[in-house]
Amino acid sequence: MTFSKLPKGVVALGLVSLFMDLSSEMIHSLLPVFLVTVLGASALSVGLIEGVAEATASIAKVFSGVLSDWIGRRKPLVLLGYGLAALTKPLFPLANGIGAVLMARFLDRIGKGIRGAPRDALIADITQPENRGAAYGLRQSMDTVGAFSGPLLAIVLMTATHGNFRLVFWVAVVPAFVCVLLIVFGVEEPDSMRRAAQTGFPVSRANMRRLPPQFWWVVAFTAVLTLARFSEAFLLLRAESLGLSVSWVPMILIVMNLVYAASAYPFGKLSDNGSRRRLLACGILFLIVSDLLLALAGNVWVAGAGAAMWGLHMGATQGLLSALVSDAAPPDLRGTAFGVFNLVSGVFLLAASVIAGALWSVGGPALTFYAGAAFSCLALAGLKSIEFKKRVE
Repeated sequence: MTFSKLPKGVVALGLVSLFMDLSSEMIHSLLPVFLVTVLGASALSVGLIEGVAEATASIAKVFSGVLSDWIGRRKPLVLLGYGLAALTKPLFPLANGIGAVLMARFLDRIGKGIRGAPRDALIADITQPENRGAAYGLRQSMDTVGAFSGPLLAIVLMTATHGNFRLVFWVAVVPAFVCVLLIVFGVEEPDSMRRAAQTGFPVSRANMRRLPPQFWWVVAFTAVLTLARFSEAFLLLRAESLGLSVSWVPMILIVMNLVYAASAYPFGKLSDNGSRRRLLACGILFLIVSDLLLALAGNVWVAGAGAAMWGLHMGATQGLLSALVSDAAPPDLRGTAFGVFNLVSGVFLLAASVIAGALWSVGGPALTFYAGAAFSCLALAGLKSIEFKKRVE
């Protein structure tokens, strides 16, 4: 596996994602259990907090994406977003109630939202169309290395400190600030971006008409798929409901993210060279199998298998969806396009997480995951409506 054809900026952004996810997942892998067992929250509260947090990030992506097109600069917004997320990390160990956690997640996700669309657009700006699947796959893969390293480190620290949640949350502050230094010294953007800056505000009726039907079909498809893929907090709650001890609950995210990290770049390369429709269909089938395993699980081993299939789904679909957006959008509207894409995804993730929490409270874990499988089948049925064309630049 070689990355020689990819720009150094893609690798640098991958490392930034790695360190921020290391920090974030040390916290997020424990947060649902912390909320339920320490702060006394319900599953519905967990779903609401996670949904509001992710929806907040997606709404912020619209504004930051539009702004990056308008000013012709991506890096300052990427730095602002990661910097804000780093500054909010200390709020988690200081939280003493559900409201404080919600505020911390809210501010943290604003940072994620600010950086998301400009970062994804910057990757497209510095990468050739024939390598974009690999570029997004590599960033997702490195991001996910951090995502499984975080829970692994959380397990070690939780075991060593006899379940000291707050100490683990304090340690998570360190890698968040490392990623800020990586942006300052390791990420550059092309001069062509400044020349491509919008002369008027990018959000206009004329510009929205410039986004082709292919883009809107991708957005609609992703919305339905997002209903099927609610917050990963429910994977952790499922493991806890099957008797996995609090210190070992993050192992579920480790399994999921190990598979995700190992598969994202190969699937990204495959999307550049093979059938994108077939790859998306496989990704949805992976999610259906995952939901069924998690619904029927009678022990943590089956839940672990479900988490692994969830990781395969993420590896097959997430980088590919980003590549489809970048291929469909005009270069001077990429930030706006990613902002719109992530706004719709976030709104539907909020709905999915609240629905999942409500179903869990009413009918238990099985009903939640059966509903996810049903939405996955709906997304699979709508896959034929998407066009798969690469923009010539």
